Parts: sequence; C-alpha cells; structure tokens
Amino acid sequence: MPGMTIKDRATEIAEEFDFLDDWEDRYAHIIDLGKANPPLEAHERTEQSKVRGCASQVWMVLTPDTEDRLTIRAESDAMIVSGLISILIRLFSGATRDEIRGFDADAFLTEIGIKGALSAQRSNGLASMLARIKDTAQMPS
Repeated sequence: MPGMTIKDRATEIAEEFDFLDDWEDRYAHIIDLGKANPPLEAHERTEQSKVRGCASQVWMVLTPDTEDRLTIRAESDAMIVSGLISILIRLFSGATRDEIRGFDADAFLTEIGIKGALSAQRSNGLASMLARIKDTAQMPS
C-alpha cells in the first residue's frame, strides 16, 4: 500500500465492507482478516507494548521511520480483535504522523458499521488501540 493515503485505504476498506450484506458477514470478514495478521515475536509482547483497556490481550509495536511514517504491528489473543487490528494496520501503517493525526478513525469505523456492532468492552479496546496510535503520532520525531 505504499503511495496510498489513509483516505485511499479507507475507501478501499469501505468498498470491501459494502459488499458484505449483514453484520454476520462483516464479522466473519473481520475474523478472516485477523487470521492473516502475522504474530509479533515473543520478545515484543511486553508490558510496554501491551494495550491497556482491552478485554483481551493486545500488544502493539509502533515504529517511526526516517520519513516520519509509522510502522504498526500488533497481535491479540482474540480473533475478532485480531481482525480489528488488521483493519487499523491497513489504515495507518506506513502513513505519516500528520495523516494519522488528521484522520477521523471513529467516523470511518462508524461509517463501515464496525463501531456500532461491537460490545462495550470491544469498543473500549478499539478506542484504546486508536489512542495508542494517535498518541504515538503526536510524539515528536
């Protein structure tokens, strides 16, 4: 996805979700996305990389590069959360900090029907993952 903006990526993801008829199909798609998410190395699953506020175990490694872009890798022990992670990685990994700061992920996730379909615990976990990404984007280079 090099060269794609977050808005381009969001459009691509939204088109994928438009083809899915109901929430059960979307849920199955999210789980499939999670199954393809590569795991972190064992040494990367630390207290520092752990995302607080998630009902399941979530670890997130965010690495800035020399062009002020963030590479995001993450893992969860829950299939649905792994799928949510996959969506966040597709949206944000490789994007610039400015792009990340300027994108309304909440509105996008609501638009594609994810936010409204999650339990309160999953919504809190998703908000915690988004906050980690946004907070990292706010940090000085």
